[in-house]
Parts: sequence; structure tokens; C-alpha cells
Amino acid sequence: MEQVISRTATPATPIQSTRSEQLAGQAPHPFSTEDLSIYYGSFEAVKKVNLAFPEQTVTALIGPSGCGKSTFLRSLNRMNDEIASSSTTGHIWMDGQDLTAPGTDVIKLRQQIGMVWQRPNPFYKSIYNNIAFGPKYRGVRKKKQLDEIVESSLRKAALWDEVKDRLHDSALALSGGQQQRLCIARALSVQPKILLLDEPASALDPVSTGKVEELITELKKELRIVIVTHNMQQAARISDYTAYFYIGSLVEHGKTNDIFTNPENELTQEYIMGRFG
Repeated sequence: MEQVISRTATPATPIQSTRSEQLAGQAPHPFSTEDLSIYYGSFEAVKKVNLAFPEQTVTALIGPSGCGKSTFLRSLNRMNDEIASSSTTGHIWMDGQDLTAPGTDVIKLRQQIGMVWQRPNPFYKSIYNNIAFGPKYRGVRKKKQLDEIVESSLRKAALWDEVKDRLHDSALALSGGQQQRLCIARALSVQPKILLLDEPASALDPVSTGKVEELITELKKELRIVIVTHNMQQAARISDYTAYFYIGSLVEHGKTNDIFTNPENELTQEYIMGRFG
């Protein structure tokens, strides 16, 4: 049982709010974490996080730098496995399966839970082959089918009209905002159920940021989306739920409007008001 919220909580001893407990208590959740802790060697970077992600919603993870939110995000599709010193305890549940279990096919998992990084990272290939790469890896060989996947993915990423006449040009010739939407289209090409976004607009200009935000709002009609952002206004604009992390702990989680207008935890209120972080 989680502790009841204390208005006198100090930054050294964050306490998870009762609002988050209520949301996390609606079992079973198709996608959720249970007592998830992540270590780098002996250092506990994320501490027993219980968090559920409802269908067709955007959940924003906020908190100061070094609070564990990106580490938590990467854990959701086992990307932390690539770090030699990293280890995990607890559970990540998706459709009744524990994704932390030994023998989990992480390649298949990452097809179902796609990820887009902070800076655009298109492959040194054409626009077309960036999108076709994943489907080809999965065994799609017919050109007509690949053409359909490429067009569909670029349309979903609101990029088709901008690139349809230069699909065989280098993806590196695109602007930064276009490259980021290309990376989102590449993730969508293998039909994931969940999309993880690690500060996807932090390196973009305001116009490109607006396009990415519009895209996220549209994509949530089909996907669960989890986004790490340092931009409080962005979290308020595009997310349905917000989770506030501090020193590796989940301090508070709830509907975004509630978190920003009536936070239960003093730490959440201080962060949102810009008093630290």
C-alpha cells in the first residue's frame, strides 16, 4: 500500500500521491509497470514505479534533469538492456505478459513498442528505404506492399505531401522537423501498439514543434503514447495524463489538468511553478 500524501513532504523524501494509486489500482491494465526499479550497477535510478497507461492517451513524464524519467521510458521496451551495467526488478505488463521475463523476444517487443529519440536519427538511406527498412526486416518483399506501407506511414506522420516527389532522395536532406517526423513514420511502419517519445521536439524550431505536437494528438487515436518532456506548456497542451518524477521516484500521477491546476503533492506544485528543476 502506498503512503497517503503528505503536504509537508520534502524533496529528500518524495511520496507518491493517492491519485496515482487510484489510477494504478484498476487492474488488469493492458500496459503498466509494477514495482519497477532500474539500477546502474548498485545505483537505483528508478524506484518501484507503479504506473498504468490507458488506451488512446498521451502520458507525459515530467521532472528535473536526472530524475529517472528517460531511464524509465527506455525500460518500457527494454532499451536499457543495451547498457551493460543496467538491471531491472519488478514487472512491465503488456496484454498479460511480463516483458521483463527471461526469454522475452526483445526484437519483436520493440516492433510493438516503438521509440523515437530526442534528436532525429534517420538512416543513411533514402526516405523510402528509411520507412521500408522495418517491414523488409520482418519479411515483406513485394514492392507494391512496401509502397503501400511507405505511403501509409508517411501519411500518418503528416509528411507524405512534403516528400512524395522525392522518396528516393537522401533522408539527410530533410529539415530537422521533417527528419523527426520521418523517424516517427519509420516507427509506425511496423504497426506498433505503443509509441515512446524522448523529448521529440526539444531540438526543433517552434513551427516544427507545432507540427510534431499536432501529429502526436492525431496518433493517439490509434496508439498509446508516452512522452518525456521538459516543456511544461507542451505537456499541458498534448497530454491526457502527467507523471511527475523526482530523484528516481514517481511523486504524482493523474489527469494532466488536475496535475497542473490542483496538484496533490507540494513537490509537484513547486516544480510546475518553476521553483526548482
